[in-house]
Amino acid sequence: MEIISIDELHDENEKMGENILILDVRSPEEYSAGHIEGSQNTPHEEVSGIVEDLRNYDKVYVHCKMGGRAKIASEALINAGLDNIVCVGKGGMERWMQMGWPVQK
Repeated sequence: MEIISIDELHDENEKMGENILILDVRSPEEYSAGHIEGSQNTPHEEVSGIVEDLRNYDKVYVHCKMGGRAKIASEALINAGLDNIVCVGKGGMERWMQMGWPVQK
């Protein structure tokens, strides 16, 4: 499993192509409090229900608050047969907000 940091995701976010998804696996309450613009929210325990949708993307960056739920969700998606998953397992929205990077509410 490819694991990157939230800092790397921030750098990538500037130049992402059309067919890339940022998947936020935090709770809906956490997501509505602030999220990365353009990201999709599906709680980590529900990701197996969207496997077919995720197949259509070139890359899916999976992140959460600090990295733990992202790892759980990424493993579930890879075990479901996806090969386009990138786990943001080093840091997450907590660091994103600490750095003052833009969030959508």
